[in-house]
Amino acid sequence: MLLDSRLWGKAAGLGKDARGVPHTHPLVCHLLDTAAVAEVVWDELLTVHQRSIVAAALQVADEQARTFAAFWAGLHDIGKISVPFQLHQGGPKYGGKLRAQELSGEPGYAFGAGAAQDRQSHEAAAHWWLVGIFKEIGYPSSKRRPQSQLSHAVAQLLGGHGGRFHPVVYDKDSRCPAARHPGMGAGSWEEQRRIHFDEVRRVVGVKSVPQGRMTPGAAVVLTGLVTLSDWLASIEEEIRTRLREVGWAGTPDDLDAYWQIARAAAPRLLQQTDLLGTGFARPADSAHGAGETGLGASMARQVPDLVAEHGPGMVVVTAPPSEDRTEAALHAAAVLGHAAGARGLFYALPTGSAADSHMAQVHAFAEQALTGPWRSLLLHSSSRLKPAEAAEQWARANATDGVSAEPGEEWAPTANSWLNSHHRALLAALGTGTVDELLQAVMPVKFNVMRLFALSSKVVVVDETHARGAWGQKLMLRFLEWAAALRIPVVLAATAADKSVDAMLAAYRRGAGGGGEPVMQPRRSPGWSFVDAQSGSGHLPQQPAGSARASTLSITVVDGTPYGEIQTALAPIVAAGKGRAAVYRSTPAEAIRTFHQLAKDLPGLDVTLIHEQMPNKDRWQRLAACRSTFAPAGEVSSPSVLVTTSMLEHVRGLHFDLVISGPAPLADLLARAVQSVGDRSRLVVLRADNASERDDAALLWRTDLLLGTGRTVALPEELPSLLDEVYADEIVDRLGWPVARELQQLDNRRMVREGRASGTARWLEVPGPRELDGDLGLLSRDHPGVEPELLSSVLGEETVHVVCLYPGRDLQGRTVHLLEDGVLEQRLERRAKGRPAPGQLVPYLIPVPKRLVEAVEGDANAAWRDMAALNNVLRLNLKQLEDGRWVYTSPKHRFCMTEHGLTIDQLP
Repeated sequence: MLLDSRLWGKAAGLGKDARGVPHTHPLVCHLLDTAAVAEVVWDELLTVHQRSIVAAALQVADEQARTFAAFWAGLHDIGKISVPFQLHQGGPKYGGKLRAQELSGEPGYAFGAGAAQDRQSHEAAAHWWLVGIFKEIGYPSSKRRPQSQLSHAVAQLLGGHGGRFHPVVYDKDSRCPAARHPGMGAGSWEEQRRIHFDEVRRVVGVKSVPQGRMTPGAAVVLTGLVTLSDWLASIEEEIRTRLREVGWAGTPDDLDAYWQIARAAAPRLLQQTDLLGTGFARPADSAHGAGETGLGASMARQVPDLVAEHGPGMVVVTAPPSEDRTEAALHAAAVLGHAAGARGLFYALPTGSAADSHMAQVHAFAEQALTGPWRSLLLHSSSRLKPAEAAEQWARANATDGVSAEPGEEWAPTANSWLNSHHRALLAALGTGTVDELLQAVMPVKFNVMRLFALSSKVVVVDETHARGAWGQKLMLRFLEWAAALRIPVVLAATAADKSVDAMLAAYRRGAGGGGEPVMQPRRSPGWSFVDAQSGSGHLPQQPAGSARASTLSITVVDGTPYGEIQTALAPIVAAGKGRAAVYRSTPAEAIRTFHQLAKDLPGLDVTLIHEQMPNKDRWQRLAACRSTFAPAGEVSSPSVLVTTSMLEHVRGLHFDLVISGPAPLADLLARAVQSVGDRSRLVVLRADNASERDDAALLWRTDLLLGTGRTVALPEELPSLLDEVYADEIVDRLGWPVARELQQLDNRRMVREGRASGTARWLEVPGPRELDGDLGLLSRDHPGVEPELLSSVLGEETVHVVCLYPGRDLQGRTVHLLEDGVLEQRLERRAKGRPAPGQLVPYLIPVPKRLVEAVEGDANAAWRDMAALNNVLRLNLKQLEDGRWVYTSPKHRFCMTEHGLTIDQLP
């Protein structure tokens, strides 16, 4: 029997011929396209270490591993030779009938009544069928534990190219998969699967059978290679250049000729990704003098020697947040990246606002540390729709800082870049984003392994590792296990050393195969340590002899009315006619109210407002302006104050003479306090102010008891002990019985919540690399309770993104919706059927806690709701009231939009 070229692999977006017949791309051509791309991905994109992981697992030479990888990539869609796929109602049609309908009329392609209703996906069909054929040709296999052997492992990873792995297929099912899934078909269906398998094997040039075992690291690399190759081979405009003429038979000679076409096209496909050519330059010799004793000098002298002797690994830095700490972490990343042959860096922070503020410094680092072309993306919830367009908007906002968005700039990809997609964005050479982008790699979400693959060629820097709560800390440990198993160089930066930092060190050691003995981060501050990824051994370098930025933090707690105390604290700055201050309020509404009050009552004060419920572009522009005004050497002609919310507490580069804050847990207060600079930093805490409803009541009370009317803290020496002190039992012991009992009850509730969070995270996280036992399906296990809402709650308070639309009329007098009041150029209705371009909305997105909009249905049309990218975007059509305010009213809340952002008031 000959290969049947009527079996189609691609059809959508390929256009029609002169007769109006839809073009299709034969399945065998798509399989060969993918195999050809896999060869180029192996040669040009995988790091030396990634290739060695695969070769070592398969127990073959590098060139043989390359051939096997291309062969397996070429088999990824063989499950499309099945009844449900070929005769799917969404398939190519002509004259109202499916083009593949003729198959069902031929005796060999006959199928039973249940075959067309078989709900098995083509990815799962590939997994089920390939297990048996690999066993037939001699791949290692096992009847009792199939997942432990290569025949099942390769089939399972190929079945996972759609983003999720499928459960183990046991021997009784692999012998006759069509018995359980009639949609796979018998007769010609089975014969064509075998013919396609044999022809792909012959054309690619596979002549041997590997005898190794699939390690977790090799599975990650091969899954990433196959998935990425499939994505590239599926670019529609490129497929149109390789379409075969009508009547193309797919004979062996035809396939050999097409293989040369596919191989010639593959490098061009990879060049479209903006992924090639990036690496780390050899770090320059340290500019620190031999006599310097600070953190940066200590690390610059010793990290290169440690890496040269032991290879790349993880560097852990504990010091108060500062730009100096960031620079030390980035320098360590450059050393690790060059030694590992890494192709990029991902810088992870607790919040999107912190990522926004760091992007300029990370970009400046890349200018010096990275070689070749590189692309930079902004990756957090407000940029996720279109990361490249978010980066462009960020660049425009930061143009005053020397980052230009003019055409021709090389660092940011264009809006129509292949990388401008959520699932692909982490592949970019340089990413600045939130830590949840890492944590999703160890949660059972779609394409989680693709995230691990993308990170396995990079250096990962995690700034403020403490800032994610019990959920995040538990998931971070699992991520570090996988990072060590994949030999990913990591730099962790934390405010102070404690048990959670020790646990992170232990997790990386465990993933690298190190011993189980306890490890401890140096408790002095600043301090640092190193774990090599090769053996998992810990190394304690000579610690910094002192801190170049030793200072005293003066904390004052005041009891008066919040606004009155704010005025009193700012009075000296106003009287002196100079000075810079930050005022933290608990909600955007309170921040806006304080902004208006200060502007009215203190006319000599230059007041700036930033909060999270501003549109992206406004928030980026104001933050960029603040990075100039409140920079260490910023020039201000009048006393200046920044009114904000907790969103800015992890932002770097903002320096103040005074920080004023409402009640907050001690760690958050200290994060805000370090923004006050000078020999005597100053923090004023407003005891009578409202606390955030998201803050833990026990920690708020403990912090208040610890601070009393105020205290003086020597930084950084006393910082670790102060953070430990807030949890001490002595705080409760000093209280009278009724009060102590109440605080103890609050403590118990906090511990229960944290225990529940850690337990749920333990239930939710994927197994560690040493716990898989060969079953990749455990990385995609389908818990009944794993809904998007749960995943969001793990990663932080669940948010939706609001876009506010203003009514207007176009030039023909028709009603339209505008993204900016009165600006016709920003109308929403630019595409057919009212479907907006997701990237068009990025500058106007406003993150809002979901709890505040649960009763809002919004005004999105059906076309909008059907777009996956906009599932989490809520559209509000505003109406103008008589007083000029723009509002939207839901059953429970009133939304008011002004130039100062969005406020949400609960209705009585």
